[in-house]
Amino acid sequence: MAGRARARRLMLAGALLLLLGLLDLPWATAAVRRSDFPASFLFGTATSSYQIEGAYLEGNKSLSNWDVFTHIPGRIEDGSTGDTADDHYHRFEDDVELMHSLGTNAYRFSISWARILPRGRFGQVNPEGIAFYNKLIDSLLLKGIEPFVTLAHYDIPQELVDRYGAWLSTEVQRDFGYLADVCFAAFGDRVKHWATFNEPNVAMTKGYMLGTYPPGRCSPPFGSCAQGNSDAEPYVATHNVVLSHATAVEIYKRKYQRKQKGMIGIVMAAFWFVPLTDTPVDRMATERALAFSVPWYLDPIVYGDYPPEMRQLLGSKLPTFSPVEKRKLGYKLDFIGINHYTTLYVKDCMFTSGCPSGQDIQYALAAYTGERNGIPIGPPTAMPLFFDVPDGIEKMVTYIMKRYNNLPMFITENGYAQGGVGYNQVEDWLDDQSRIQYLDGYLTKLAKVIRDGADVRGYFIWSLIDNFEWTYGYTLRFGLHYVDYQTQERKPKSSALWYKRFLQSLHEAQ
Repeated sequence: MAGRARARRLMLAGALLLLLGLLDLPWATAAVRRSDFPASFLFGTATSSYQIEGAYLEGNKSLSNWDVFTHIPGRIEDGSTGDTADDHYHRFEDDVELMHSLGTNAYRFSISWARILPRGRFGQVNPEGIAFYNKLIDSLLLKGIEPFVTLAHYDIPQELVDRYGAWLSTEVQRDFGYLADVCFAAFGDRVKHWATFNEPNVAMTKGYMLGTYPPGRCSPPFGSCAQGNSDAEPYVATHNVVLSHATAVEIYKRKYQRKQKGMIGIVMAAFWFVPLTDTPVDRMATERALAFSVPWYLDPIVYGDYPPEMRQLLGSKLPTFSPVEKRKLGYKLDFIGINHYTTLYVKDCMFTSGCPSGQDIQYALAAYTGERNGIPIGPPTAMPLFFDVPDGIEKMVTYIMKRYNNLPMFITENGYAQGGVGYNQVEDWLDDQSRIQYLDGYLTKLAKVIRDGADVRGYFIWSLIDNFEWTYGYTLRFGLHYVDYQTQERKPKSSALWYKRFLQSLHEAQ
């Protein structure tokens, strides 16, 4: 008995020492401080509607493309759906309190298109959907947290897919403009940062080239889908996204911006690429790979046409912009959102052989890999092809700064994936030292590129809470807060405490 009592006392003493020593742990004092960034800088967390809201058939919401897609057997790694997800629809006030407890001053979230317009422009505006987002926005503002709103984060009402093929039809431009107009009118008096799309370069590539996202269209060598044409449809879909973005920007600039005094932009997935070998062919392949990612969308939005690197290789596969469309593109965005997670090596496929077939940069005559001579480019994460390479964020921001004349930028997503073996208990998820190391490294490099002149105005960690990670279901966890999906209980991870202390360091420095 005495031995058991002594062991219990030792355990209690150890727990107390750990609690008292939290602020002395290596991760508690970041290499980077809040004071390294401008006082007006937005620091927040990010989520998206399908990944956290749940309530997929509540409040007169209709089915979205992801509601339908996730119910197809075999589409999602663990067979899960976003039907309930984090039940944020019912728990948003608790989640706003989590943000407030961290000390963040901004929150990036997306609107569920099917919750606002269940039938697109073919039906009525849903007052229950408007009411939900009004409550969320008002709750944020009461806590001093600025809403940063994305209009479309991969999702679209299934009705529009069934009616005319969604992004393959010019009709979608009218529908997206209608959604934007409704949202600007309903929420624009309080929302000062709007993004039209989240990562359309991912959604269109995976939806219409690789076939792994809805609507699941592709052709060999990219996949064996029931329908689709990987050689043509990604470029048609992209063209309609670019013009849908332009439609929304024109509406905002002409009808709302002067009175509402907000900003509007677009968010791109932005991998950084480096040559696999220090050879001219790999260096040129890297430039092509970069042009086929972010500039594929931003060049026409900023400059009025697709990148010359793409025109040279694709020729007539790339659509052209009519004079009317070019005039529409004359309404310019106010900022560029950058979702940056990792860096990859790129090798040439134009002059060399041995390239894999079916990668999404195949048409750039390039291929990517995370390893060189068997050595990873950086510490791996649980997300395939996502590595911890902090230099990448500095290089990516510099690239965008130079290509687009230092337009204002926001890092709209940056985060670290946990998953795989070794996560047997809740405590294993909560002790996320690798995430802390990742965030500290990327923020350090971000502070440096800002000091060097990049006009970056905010940074959002993906994600506030663990959530539904698209085709990976619930097998990966990006959250600062652990979520028990059975009880919906949220628990702060070590990274949440680290982020809180990082944000507090501004006051300590003053």
